[in-house]
Amino acid sequence: MTTTETSPPDNAPTDDDSIHQPIGKAGDRIFFGLSFGAAALILVTLAAVALFLFLQGRQGITADPSNFDGEQGFFEYVGPFLFGTIYVSCIALLLATPVAIAVALYISHYASKRLGRTLGYFIDLLAAIPSVVYGLWGILVLAPILSDSMMPWLRDNLGFLPFFGSDVAVSTSGRSTLTVGVVLAVMILPIITAVSREVFLQTPRLHEEASLALGATRWEMIRQAVIPYGRSGVISGAMLGLGRALGETMAVAIILSPSFGYFWDVLTNSNSNTIAANIALQFPEAAGVSVDRLIATGLVLFVITFFVNALARRIASAGFSGADG
Repeated sequence: MTTTETSPPDNAPTDDDSIHQPIGKAGDRIFFGLSFGAAALILVTLAAVALFLFLQGRQGITADPSNFDGEQGFFEYVGPFLFGTIYVSCIALLLATPVAIAVALYISHYASKRLGRTLGYFIDLLAAIPSVVYGLWGILVLAPILSDSMMPWLRDNLGFLPFFGSDVAVSTSGRSTLTVGVVLAVMILPIITAVSREVFLQTPRLHEEASLALGATRWEMIRQAVIPYGRSGVISGAMLGLGRALGETMAVAIILSPSFGYFWDVLTNSNSNTIAANIALQFPEAAGVSVDRLIATGLVLFVITFFVNALARRIASAGFSGADG
């Protein structure tokens, strides 16, 4: 007895067609409308912010430099702040990423479930602390510790590096780029840790068991299966943390001793300011075209932050398929 395969009629709905079927029930229509409205509201808000910054900051970009005390063009003015923003954020990212990966690996593959949940809770709790509290902690607690012990040691032993110059005076107050970088690293640590932890937990169990069955130790299994699988997730988490550091305001304004210019050394009181901190410090006393210039610097920060977050989204949307590479 033979069986014949019957093909569905040409007008039969497919799986793809079922996704786009018209919404029939009232509850479904309401939910769809609310969801679509919420998504559209985010895009409208983002576009409104960008339009506001462009319209209000346009005069600050094209204004005659003679209207300002320093008689600097806009790009000469924003350059040091842009450098300081990226420089401090990269220092924070370099300090936070290895620690975040290590913490995420310990929670996901070494600690017991109860201990892992407890540590994860406390790490996530760091994200709920206001930035002004981080700033006060940095200037009152961390800065004296770094200026008394860590900064002189770095200058004496690593002074051959351009950012630990041996021919400069170490900041006695600790109000330096290094202090800000450490504080920002603590602030972005929960973001990177949370993303990395969730990615590592999604590693297929068969990949881990196959590596262990071939005689690998736990660390070798993590290096061969877990880290490659979660590579794109770790990168996207790091990029999200970078976006958080780029826009930080109060902690930087409280700690940093700013100077106008490009400064590579991270141990002195001469430091390049950030865009966000400069806006917070200068805006209360600004007037007229100076306000437009500050808004224009905010537009530059908006573009950079948008680019960083879009890049992180693009990496995350590629999927956690690092094991394929």
